[in-house]
Order: sequence, then structure tokens, then C-alpha cells
Amino acid sequence: MKLKKKGSIRRKLIIVFTLSYCIVLFANLFLYNNINRSIGTIDQVFKSNAELNDLLEALTAVHGYVYEYLNTKSSESLESYYRSEQEYHALVEGLEGETTDNDMLLMQKNIKNMSQTYLVLLDATVDAKRGRNLEKYNNSYEEASNIYDYISTYINSLNNEKFQYNSEKYGLLLLSLRYLEVISTSFLIVITLVNIVLIIILTRSITDPLMKLTQTAYEVAGGNFQVDLVHVNSSDEVEIVTRAFNNMIVSIHQYIIKTKESMELESKMMERELMMTNHLKDAQLKNLQAQINPHFLFNTLNAGAQLAMLEGADKTCLFIENMANFFRSNMKSFDRDSTIGDEVRLVDSYIYILNVRFSGGINFAREIDESVLEVKVPSLILQPIVENAVNYGIRDIEYSGEIRLCVEQRENHIDIIIRDNGVGLKQGVSEQIMNGTFDRNREAQDAAVTKDSNGIGLNNVIQRLQLYYNQEGLFHIESQGRYQGTTVTIHIPK
Repeated sequence: MKLKKKGSIRRKLIIVFTLSYCIVLFANLFLYNNINRSIGTIDQVFKSNAELNDLLEALTAVHGYVYEYLNTKSSESLESYYRSEQEYHALVEGLEGETTDNDMLLMQKNIKNMSQTYLVLLDATVDAKRGRNLEKYNNSYEEASNIYDYISTYINSLNNEKFQYNSEKYGLLLLSLRYLEVISTSFLIVITLVNIVLIIILTRSITDPLMKLTQTAYEVAGGNFQVDLVHVNSSDEVEIVTRAFNNMIVSIHQYIIKTKESMELESKMMERELMMTNHLKDAQLKNLQAQINPHFLFNTLNAGAQLAMLEGADKTCLFIENMANFFRSNMKSFDRDSTIGDEVRLVDSYIYILNVRFSGGINFAREIDESVLEVKVPSLILQPIVENAVNYGIRDIEYSGEIRLCVEQRENHIDIIIRDNGVGLKQGVSEQIMNGTFDRNREAQDAAVTKDSNGIGLNNVIQRLQLYYNQEGLFHIESQGRYQGTTVTIHIPK
């Protein structure tokens, strides 16, 4: 089930927390901007008073340096005068010079005009002093001193009026800051409440369906599968989980119904099977009575061998003994262990019987390491391989068939090798035989029971080796192609 991206819990959380963050950020920026504006306004309130004070100090310095120069006529005093005059002139240029109805601006205009006249008179006084015109610099200095007094008086008056006006404005600014503080606090409280409400709504939209789901899950865990299905319309992961849970409940309920039906059907089938079993037992008893007792067969063969020996028929005696040994070995249970020596002797008996039947048409050779003959192995693992080599390897070839059995001891295992010079195998058949997928009319895979077969196939041998030693790779078969023979190797772990 594909989740709608717009309704996922992750997206909801991102939206809510991003919205909350943006609101808080906007509130902080709003407060920061208003506080900075208020502080800037407060700074501007008394800036005009500071400028007037600077103007008055510069005026006093200019007049003082002129007076000092007139009394001492030193070059230092003259330089100080020129420097202070430039500073004062710069400050005067910043004053309002336009005609207006505002008293304070009008006073600034008067100060500016008188200052310009004052500076002109001072320059004339200094020039008269430097030209030693005593009468002229006395008159110029006296007139400049009068203007200095007027300018000082105007500056003080303007400063007082500015201070009074700025004090009133400062009080209004403080009041506005208090209102701003109240508004900011209220705004933060509202933002906090809105965030809390958003978080509550979001958490309830997630937890309420989960609580319903949990309650229903507890009932199902208690064995009640008749519960009502949980319905959630949230378009998020909770809805996905809820739908999956509902599907699970429905599936379990249907499974229980099917299981009950299957058990009822199985019960009926068992009743029929019991009835059939009773009939089969009677048939099996009758069939057993018609079978020949294997021990009676062995005893009969042994009796025939003794009779042939008494009559001097040595070949017949040997044939009957090999037949008895072969049948005795084939009747052995797969659950009983054998030895390599027993398996080799069984192969000898089998080859002897075939050579009697087919007038010595099979050339058999063996190379056996006598030291390993008592090693335990699963029963009947060599004779089926030799039988397979005879039936599917050398039986229908036009040249002389040969089978060679070798038992060799290695460092960690024993190799049993059965090699023939028969028709061989096609490419890929050996791999199919080893993994159990080859089927040549069920001849090579499971050695179907024929008149010349004991009913035990290669696949049976491979599986019993794997089960006996609890490992794979013990059986290997290979052939170079058609009429190149076949080699089977069994690795017996020590």
C-alpha cells in the first residue's frame, strides 16, 4: 500500500514545527525591530542638545583663542584660532537656515546668521592685529564680542527649549516602550497557546487511532476474533498500519474457518482410511502366506550347494553359493551398517553370477587396499553402481566390456572408484545425476526395478551417503563423452 506523501506523519510534524518556528521567528523579529526603533528614537531625542553644547563649546574656544592671540600675538594661538574657527564653521553649517514659523528653527537661523557675521568680524580683527591697526581691531573685537554674547544667549535659550521638548518626547517614548512590552508579552503568550493547541491536535490525531488499535489488538490477543474493525481516516502511516491490522484479523478469521473445515474433512478421510486399512490387512495376511520365506530360500540354496558338492559339480556348487550370498546381502536392512570388505564380496558374487549367465562376457578387475576392508560404510552402495555400469554402460557395446574396482586410502578419506569402458554419458548428464534431476525413463536416476535389477538406484546411494556422513560431495560421476566410459568415485571420510 502506497502512502500518500501529503498526509504522512513526518510531513505533519514538519509542517507544525516549521509553522511554530516561523511564528516565533516573526514575533522575535517584530519585537527586535520595534525595540531598535524605540532605542534609535531615544538616542535622537537628546542628540540635538548634545549638538548645541558642542556648538557652544566651539564658539567659546574660537573667542578664547582670538582673545589669546590679541594679547600674546603668538603663532600657536593663531593656529588654534584657525582650527577652532573651521570646527565652529562646520557646526554652524549644520544649523537650519530656512525661514520658518517654528520658534526653535527660527532661533537656529538667527544663530547661523549671527555666527557668520561673528566669524567675519573675527577675521577682520585678526587681520587688523596682524597689520598693527590698533583702532580697527579694537572696534572689530568689541563688535564681535557683543555678537558672541548674543550667540551664546541664543544657544543657551535654544538648548533649554530643546531640552524641555525632548524631555516631553522622552516621556512619551518610555510610555510607548511599556506598551510595547505589554503587547510583546501578550503576543508571546498567544503564540505559545497556539503552538500548544497545534501540538495537542497533532498528537491526538496520531495517538487516538493508536489507542483504538491497541485496544482491539488486546482483544485479538485474548482470542476474540469477532471484534469490529478499526476505522481511521488520517491518510498517514497510522491508517496504513490500521488497514494492515484489519486485513490480518480478516485473514486469521478466514484461516480459522478453513482450518476447521480442513480438520472436519481430514477426520472424515481418516475414518475412510481406517476402513480401507482393515481391508488391506486381510489382503496383506493372505499375500504373506503366499510368499516364500527368505530363510527357507537360503537354506534351499545351501542344500543345493551341498548336493552339488557331493556329486562333484564344483562349478554348480560355486554358482549356488554366490547366489545365496547375493540374495542374503540384498535382503539386508538399510539400517544395518556394512563394511568395505562386505561390499566388495557382494560385487564379486554379482559379477560371478552375471558371467555365468552371460558366459563370461564381463571383464572385471579390482585393486583393493586390504587395510581398509573393515571400515564401516552404509550397506549396498557398490553393487547398485556396478549394476548400473553393466546395464547402461557395457551391456550393448560391440567390443569387450571392462569394469575396474579400486579402493585407495588417502590422507583424510578413502576413495572407492568404479570405472567402465562403456557408452559413457552425454555432456551435463553427470551433473544431473549427482543433483538428482536426471531422468532417463527413471533408469539412471532411480534404477527402476527390472529383471536384472535389485531396485536400488544411484540417487538412493547418493542420498544414503549424505545422510550417513551428514555431508555432501561424497559421490562424483564423470565421463568424457560417448563411448569414453564412465567413472564413479565415492569419498569415504575417515
